[in-house]
Amino acid sequence: MASTDTTPVLDKPVNVQSTSDTANADTADVGAGLDALDAVTAQRGSLGEALRQKALPPLIGVLVVIALWQGAYSLHLTSSYKLPSPADVWASAQDLWYQGTLFSIIWTSVWRGLSGFVLAVVIGTPIGLLVARVKPVRTAIGPVLQGLQSLPSVAWVPAAVIWLGINDSMMYAVILLGAVPSIANGLVAGIDQVPPLFLRAGRTIGATGLAGARHVLLPAALPGYLAGLKQGWAFSWRSLMAAELVASSPDLGLGLGRYLENQREFSDMSGVLLGIILILFVGIAIELLVFTPVERRVLRNRGLLAAGK
Repeated sequence: MASTDTTPVLDKPVNVQSTSDTANADTADVGAGLDALDAVTAQRGSLGEALRQKALPPLIGVLVVIALWQGAYSLHLTSSYKLPSPADVWASAQDLWYQGTLFSIIWTSVWRGLSGFVLAVVIGTPIGLLVARVKPVRTAIGPVLQGLQSLPSVAWVPAAVIWLGINDSMMYAVILLGAVPSIANGLVAGIDQVPPLFLRAGRTIGATGLAGARHVLLPAALPGYLAGLKQGWAFSWRSLMAAELVASSPDLGLGLGRYLENQREFSDMSGVLLGIILILFVGIAIELLVFTPVERRVLRNRGLLAAGK
């Protein structure tokens, strides 16, 4: 009796080596693509390219505004009393320069604004932490903070004058009342956007209480907190200008707001426009020199901005 062969026969052998090679090739392609992306991201442009992309557009915008301004003056769209020429405003700036008062006027306001803002950060940050993390506190004063943020800063000036008199304390009180709600609300918004996983991970490694707030909560909420700080500075600067415009005393010195109001009283439109331009210049300078570099660093560290930008 013939024996029967029961060995299974494969119709088509599986090429394991080929499958492995294909997977390795796909992995290598993905890795090469990621390396290429990293290489592009890490490239740094030349100084000329950076100036052309970042400095040239704002400069062109300023020149266009000056050209339109000069055109309106040359066409006599209104009287020169109401709209002086750019040259007239420049002459007013030169007068302050020759008198030696230009930088002192700017510095008086800048020092008040920055020192008041720092004090507002010291006060607003713990308030924001309490409101964000303690539910009864949030229920009690959260709506108050929102309302205070929408209140015009100039509304505090009469009350601050009655409470404290016309002095530096009044100035700082107006700054704090304008800036603290914005800083606290910004921090609350940032904390609300922190993933719960981060907080659980912090508790797992023992980062609770103040340590958790310092090492987990604040770093995780940094983008929202930074937005609140930027808005807080804007409110500080606007509050200070409102206080300087309304309050007048020899003991306060001459700041930008007081200079602007003095020129209005003298009916000197060139000086008024110069005051407006200087106030705008300081606000833009603080934004570009302080907040923009910090914001770019935060975004870059979180992988949201190219390393070369």
